[in-house]
Amino acid sequence: MRRADVVIDYRGRQYVCELKIWYGEEYNRRGEEQLIGYLKDYHLTQGYLLSFNFNKNKTTGVRTMQFGEYRIVEEVV
Repeated sequence: MRRADVVIDYRGRQYVCELKIWYGEEYNRRGEEQLIGYLKDYHLTQGYLLSFNFNKNKTTGVRTMQFGEYRIVEEVV
């Protein structure tokens, strides 16, 4: 198994969260692919991606993306 950034075990359920610093769309896409790999490793269908964007003109917020059977909830701060 590879190492995910944060794996939370709470009341018998697991949550996987990947933390990234924003370096552009391509880097973000690779982070999404990495998270999907972790979801496969942990046999989960939903994961969380927390992106830290230090640009002055950024768009913050939460969005949900579906990649086949996998759902990623991404928060940009």
